[in-house]
This record gives sequence, structure tokens and C-alpha cells, in this order.
Amino acid sequence: MTKPCMFTTRWYNLLKNTMDSSMQSKKGSQNRKTKDTQNKPHMPPQKDAYARLLSQHRSSKFNSYLEQFARNTLGQSECNTPNTSQIQSDGLNIPQRRRDQLPNEFSDSSDFSPSSLKNKTEESSLSMYMEKLGIGNGPPEFELIPGVSERLRKGQRRDTTTSHDGDIESGEELIALNESKKQQKQHKKSIVSNEDGAQSPDKISTCQQESESTKKSKKKSPAKQKEDQRNRSRPEVEAQMSQLSKNQKLQPNKGTSSPAEKKKNKGGKGSKKQVFEPYMPVEEVSHGLKRGELIEGQLRINPKKYHEAFISCPDDGRDIFLDGIVARNRALNRDVVVVQILPRDQWKVVRSDSDCDGASESETPRKQTIKAVNKQLNRPEGSDQDSSVNCANVKSQDKPFTSQFSDDELQKTAKVVYIVEKKHSRAVTGFLKFLPDKNFAMFSPTDHRVPRINVLLSDCPHDFSFRPDDYANTLFICRIVDWPADSNFAQGLLAKSLGQAGEIEPETEGILIEYEVDFSDFTTEVLNCLPKNLPWTIPPEEMQRRRDLRKECIFTIDPATARDLDDALSCKLLPDGNYEVGVHIADVTYFVEEGNALDLMASQRATSVYLVQKVIPMLPRLLCEELCSLNPLTDRLTFSVIWKLTPEGKILSEWFGRSVIRSCIKLTYDHAQSMIEAPEKLFTAEELPPFDPEHPIDEIHQAVLRLHSIAKNLRTQRFTGGALRLDQLKLSFTLDKETMMPQGCYIYQYRDSNKLVEEFMLLANIATAHHIYRHFPELALLRCHPPPKAKLVQQLQEVCDTLGINLDFSSAGALHKTLITTLGNDQYSAARKEVLTHMCSRPMQMAQYFCSGQKTDEQQYKHYALNVPLYTHFTSPIRRYADVIVHRLLAASLDCGPKLGLLTKEVQKQAMHCNDKKTAAKRVHELSTELFFGVFVKECGPLESEAMVMGVLDQAFDVLVLRYGVQKRIYPKHINGVETFHKRKVGKTTELTLVWKPENPNEAPVQQVISIFTRVDVQLVSDRAALKYSAELLRPNTDES
Repeated sequence: MTKPCMFTTRWYNLLKNTMDSSMQSKKGSQNRKTKDTQNKPHMPPQKDAYARLLSQHRSSKFNSYLEQFARNTLGQSECNTPNTSQIQSDGLNIPQRRRDQLPNEFSDSSDFSPSSLKNKTEESSLSMYMEKLGIGNGPPEFELIPGVSERLRKGQRRDTTTSHDGDIESGEELIALNESKKQQKQHKKSIVSNEDGAQSPDKISTCQQESESTKKSKKKSPAKQKEDQRNRSRPEVEAQMSQLSKNQKLQPNKGTSSPAEKKKNKGGKGSKKQVFEPYMPVEEVSHGLKRGELIEGQLRINPKKYHEAFISCPDDGRDIFLDGIVARNRALNRDVVVVQILPRDQWKVVRSDSDCDGASESETPRKQTIKAVNKQLNRPEGSDQDSSVNCANVKSQDKPFTSQFSDDELQKTAKVVYIVEKKHSRAVTGFLKFLPDKNFAMFSPTDHRVPRINVLLSDCPHDFSFRPDDYANTLFICRIVDWPADSNFAQGLLAKSLGQAGEIEPETEGILIEYEVDFSDFTTEVLNCLPKNLPWTIPPEEMQRRRDLRKECIFTIDPATARDLDDALSCKLLPDGNYEVGVHIADVTYFVEEGNALDLMASQRATSVYLVQKVIPMLPRLLCEELCSLNPLTDRLTFSVIWKLTPEGKILSEWFGRSVIRSCIKLTYDHAQSMIEAPEKLFTAEELPPFDPEHPIDEIHQAVLRLHSIAKNLRTQRFTGGALRLDQLKLSFTLDKETMMPQGCYIYQYRDSNKLVEEFMLLANIATAHHIYRHFPELALLRCHPPPKAKLVQQLQEVCDTLGINLDFSSAGALHKTLITTLGNDQYSAARKEVLTHMCSRPMQMAQYFCSGQKTDEQQYKHYALNVPLYTHFTSPIRRYADVIVHRLLAASLDCGPKLGLLTKEVQKQAMHCNDKKTAAKRVHELSTELFFGVFVKECGPLESEAMVMGVLDQAFDVLVLRYGVQKRIYPKHINGVETFHKRKVGKTTELTLVWKPENPNEAPVQQVISIFTRVDVQLVSDRAALKYSAELLRPNTDES
């Protein structure tokens, strides 16, 4: 008798023991077979084991392999001997010298068949599978199989890199115990339907393992279904195999690996599977970009669905989609990356245009395939019956499934192959979690877009191992120092303990560190660059070089809390009936010499950062609040632009130069507004701040009125000429002066006094842009605003058409005109305008600084919203470094400053840095506002308000809370009192119908239709998470439903 093949004998033992261990609790189950099972002929024991193992896996290729394996082994058994344990090695045509391998026809980078990968960088799929089951590095297989089965009954592997719950068993395997069947179904649904909105960390932990796999949903026998109901958890092997399938399919090694990496990838005992593929070599990336085979862009990770990421498409089409952690290849939010487009059959199928940016749900090719197969088999949609084999048949018989869709129905997908620049700071706030029997702790970032981080216990507080509960609510800063390619988890070092979560100062400090805002004290070297003799006075020789405007009626208009006053205005009536209008800007470059330590520090900070409770200044406070600030009744150095204007605002002449001014009064916007609203009133000294007696109150009042009149004409001309303004609600706070805690909040009102200042600042910036570009066409630092993305504009146009809104998107001016006239004049017209303004803001791109020498096409210089050919920033050098460079260019052009030491590349590099810092400062301000409002809701809530629906997704909708100007997402499945809900498509929009339980059993359920512009009532309530809050939908009145 031929000696049995060792491999096949082990494989049979694996199958049989799996069956035995899972059947021990089901004695006599053979007598309870279904009719179909009873009618089948008797099969050898290993067929039953094969069927059971098959039902535990959801890979069609793995199924195909096992079917072939069973047929071959059964054929051998019948020919050689009825003893099923004597399986011949030649049944699979395996030579004696290669019994540990299988034929090449089973080899595939995305299946689980054993293959020889002698010339590849990946392990044998079968050895990987054995290792995942715990067989590869331990005792013989049959000794470990019962343990595997026991583990399968208890839970599943969770290899998430972004969730931060506390159920952690180790840094590499996170076990979720006794998950209910309801949760499983929700996980499965979220995987298939790509559920919108924020998912819980527990959901993400399982979803991320399977979100990219196209091999799911196996057919189960009735007996297996009953067993699943008792176990109430999916097998651990399913999650492992899904993860392995995903890694193999989406990470072919396109780039070259170092010898060490190749050795690591070969597999074997003790080796670890590569989670991420190695980055491409720089030369290959460069050539790929030149040939158009690769694309460079900035990575944007969806904060509400952080397994989704996007980069902009170069051809202005739909954003390119990156699905999952693996596709991002260790890149973080805001990183500049190079991506490679995946094959068309892996592109994302989108049902609506909102799918393309993660705002809604979408159907992957896998889900569409399942629907098609179910249709072929006359199954109902969403059938749980097995479709994997049929899907495989569809693939084998037809073209790739995505070929059934047009390009308009597909979104390109990609993977990161190189990180050009790590824009993300790699510093995050979060919490430490203790892992028993490990030499490291798990750091869970509060930002779920960042992976979990392993931190050595030696780097943790000295008593953390003994008293971990003492640190459960302590907020830490951790810096990522490495992220190995073979790990789902990054490695990091603790940078700082911030304090207790939920307190404003620790939370604020965490925000500043995450966004790399330098809030440290200025160094001695920097402070040594400041004037030493205080109080400082203007040197006589400097006075002689400047135009003396100290006798003119010049004043500032700023917020009441402002301390860095960098702009002032003047307006004088001329004998010919025209006006001399001046804009006077603090001359910061007199104090900040190019190249010294102060200049370098300012260039690095690039901008002041405004928080709710304080300002992080770009320059030392001696400059910001004293020497450069245009404080009243004090001589100050300025850069002025003075025009001769007609009453209609037409420019007759223009002058630029360095000057000296003496502000006669510090007005607030409230003071100026009072003067505008009461043109005939005689204001008293008690009603205004201290002022210069040489300029009486009436003179100041008349100057304000003249400026207001000219500003109205300038504004009318701007919008008639095609400008666009999209104002959004801005939340402001009143703070306790001692504790700096919020006492109240309100929507900031943008009034005529704000518009007055804005018009003259815009006029000065536009005039300066033309001046410096005329003198330095290769060096001018300008600010452009690209037009909105055409594809997104088209999508918005279609949505507006569905809603019956007539908006003209042909130009910025046309959009502005139709936006202010299309929404009626009832009590909710202003709310509808706010919602529509938000919708119109989505296609808009960010304005950017750039050096004129870096763009050859002057059409790219244009500012879309302002509708001007040239624009720059000149009016705020105290708080923006871009303005400092512009001042130097202006001084050089007027021969009143040192020669420039700037090169085009240097200006462009600084412009890009200013862009990054400005974006970060804007985000920090938003987070500070959210933080303080969270405190306000916690201390004063719950807060009720009217709200208006801004957008509707498949299982959620967004609202604008009108009283506070905040935006929140609401999930119907979490609304108390809602029995059920359903959606329907209305043109290009989605509509949800909520069915509320009747308050009285004798009454019928109440239906509430949710669509864009629906008015609803909400309640803002504080969450259990520190300083977080959510919006709850209130039951509608009967007449509103």
C-alpha cells in the first residue's frame, strides 16, 4: 500500500478535528438533518469536515480550492482504499521531493491556496493560513485545532488602527467577546453598504478588516445557522482570512524592497506578514509622475468615516478614492502623497454624486455583483444565500463587473506608493491603555484618523503599570516615531501629560501641539532683536525719510478686544468735492530685519493663531501690542496708500509710501456702527473712548460717515462687477474675565461698520498687488483663488434643479446675484440662504499664496470670489508673515528700503508654508470654538433650538442649528421615539421618512419627512465623552409632521 502524503494527512486531520471539536456539543444532530440532507447520498467523513470548514470561510477562491482538493482526495480514496486516512500524494500530482507544495494552478496572490513562492516576496498562502490558526510555530496541527475551535466560539480578531475603546487584550490582537448577533448584522451591513456617518470605534474595529475584501457571505446549512445563533459570534478565522485576503489583493509589491524586507516577506517560522507594501523608489516615482502614471496630491481623510480618504483629481473630475488603512500606506491626514490608480475593476461604484466625497453611501462592485447574482437566481434583494460561487462564475463568464458601468458611475480608486511630505505633525492627543503581560501600552488617539500607537512601558509614567486606572482620564501627547510595514500599529513616544480630559487648558494645549502651533516663549536671541531703550521713540533721521501725517484725522476701527491694531483709516474732504482717503498699515518691517532671528521665528510661525480665550502671536508682544500697534495718541511708523477718490469711489490718483501717523481715537465696530446709524447725533465724550482734542468728535463722526458712503459705492461696484461673497454663521462667546469660561454665546453680526473697513482693506490689497507685480513680475507674492471644481458645480446644479432652486453658476457674480434673490422673504428665508450658502461653499477651493514667477499663465493669478486679476495681502503684517514679504517688496519698489535678498524659489517656498500655517490656524480656531461650545452645552444645556436640514444621506441627515450656527449630524436609528424610517430618491436628492411611535396607543403613528430645507426642532445635549455634544431631534407637532 502506498504511504500517505504527510501534507494531505495533516490537512485531513485539520479538517476532521475542526469538525469534531465543533460537533461535540451536538450529539445526535445527525438525526435532525433537513430533507435535503437526507436525500443526499452518504459521503465520507472528510466531506462533512470540509463542508463545515467551508461554511466558516467567505472566500470564493478558497472554496474553489477546497472543492478541488476534496474531489482529488476522494477520487484517490475510492481507487486505492476505502480507508479515508490513506490519501495519496500523487492524487494532487505532487512529486515526492515537493510534498510540501501544491501545483502552480492553485497559486494566486489573492487566494488562500498553498503555493510555492520561491521567487516572490510573500509567504505561502497556506503557511500563512496555518500560522493564523496558531499552527505554524507550535506543536503539531491536530493538537491545536481544538483550541482554535474554542477560540472561534468565543470571539473574533479585531485589528483596527483607529478605534479607541478599552476592550484590548494585546497590541496585535484585540478580541471583542460575546458580540451580539444584532451587532454582527450591523457590521456586515456597514461593510456591504458602506454606511454613512460616524461609526463607533467598536464597529470600525471589525469593519476595517473586511471593508476592502470582495469575498464575503457564504451559504450556511440550516444546522450551521442554528449553531451560529447559539455562538452569537462570527469565527475568528473569518476576520483573519478577510484581512489576509485584503492585504494580498490590494498590496502587490510594485516597488523594490531591500534585502532585509525581502527576507522578512518570505515567510517561515517567526516571520510577520507585511501589512503595507514598501514605498516606491524616488526614481520610479519621479518617472511615474512625468509619464502621468502616478498622481501627486494632498491626502484628506474623512473625519466621520475615517476608513475613507481622498485626493483631488488633476483633471478637475471626481476626487480619487482611497479605501481603508492599507490603501493609505501609513500616510496621515494632510500629507502630500503619490498614488497609483488601481485597475478599473476595483473602482468604486457610486449611486449619487455625493458618494464621491464620503458624504453618502455607495455601492462597491462587490455589492452590485451580489445584487446581479440574486437577480439571476430570482432571490430577493439582500438575500443571505450564498452568492460567492455564483459571483465567481459571473467573473469567469463575463467581463469585470465594473465594465457594466459608465465612467460617470465609477470613482477612481488608488493606493499610496510614496509620501512626498509629511504635513501631519505625527503628534496626537489621546489616552493610555494598559495591556496585561505586555512590555508596552496602547495609546488611543482622540482623532480616529490616526492609528493606535504602541508605547513602551518604560516611556510611560513610572506607576502606570501598577495604577493604570489613575490615568484613565489623563490626556497625553504622543509622537509617532515609526510605523513598521508589518504592523497595523505605529510606534511612539509620550511627549507630555496635558492634564485631565474635559478641561479647557489641557484640551487647548493638545490642539495646538497636534497642529504644530508654536506657543512657546520667544527666545532670548529673538528678544535681543527688539529695541532696547524703552519707552521707544522714533529717531529724528527716520522722521525725515517719511511723510508726516500726524496732523491728519486718522483713527482705527477694530473689535473691542483687539490689542494688535495694524490698520487705520483717514478721509478728508478736498476743495474740489473729492476725497483724500488713506489706509495706513503698521510698518512691521522697520523692526523685523530680513534674516535675523526675529525674522526667522516670524517666518516659521507665519501667522498669529486666534483661540476663543487668547491669541498665539506671530511676533513678540512688545511689537504686536506696543511698538507696531497703532495705539491712539502715540506716534507710529506706517506704510500708507492714499487715493484721491470721487464720491462714487472712482480712483483719480494713488500714492504709496512710508509715513508717520498719530491715531486720534480707537473706535470699536460698535462705536462706528452707532455713528453710521445716527448720522445727525452729536456724540458726547462719555460715549466714546479717549480722543485727541485737536480732532473734535464731530470731525471724527463726519469722517466715518464719508468713509461709509464711499464704501457702499465701492461695494456696489464690486458686486456689479462680478464679485461673490459667501458668509457663514460665526459663533462668538462672552467669557468670564477671571476664569475665561464661557458665560454666553451669540451669532456674530456682520454690520455696516465691518463692511466699511473691509472695502478699504480690499482696495489697498488690490492696489498693492498691481504695484508689486508691475515692479517684480518674477518675485511678487500674490494670492489667487481658483474657480470651483466643475464637477462639483455640476452636481450642485443638479441638486438645485431637483429642489426647484434657480441658481446661475456661470460666474461668481451670477451666483451672487441669484443667491440673494432666489429664496423668498418669509421668516425662514435667511435660514434657507444659510443652508444654500453652505451648499455653495462645498465646490469652492481654498485661496492660496504663490510667487508670480512660479506660474506662467496669468489666468491662474485671478481671484475667483473677488473677480480681480491680481490680489495680495498687505494690510495685516502684525499677524501674517505673507504681508511682511509684501511690505519688503513694496519698500524695494519705492527705493525706501533695503535691496531684496529674495529668490523666486524662496518666495514660493515661504508662500506654501504660509498656506499650510493659515489652514492650520483656521482649523485650530474652529476646534477652539467647538471646545468652548461643548463647555457651554455641558454647563448650560440641554439647549433647544430651531434647525434646518442641510443635507440628507441614506441613514442620517445634517442640520444647521439656527440659534447657534453649529452643524450636527443626526442618525434616525438613534432617535428615541422613532419606530422606523425609510428613504427614497427624489431626483438627485435623498428624502427620509421617519415614523414616530404614537404618544397615545389609540393614535396612528406620526410620519415626518426629512429633506433639504425641512425645519425641525432639536435639542443639544452633552455627551459622556469629554466636552462633546450631540443634537437630538425632537418629536414634531402634529401640524408639522
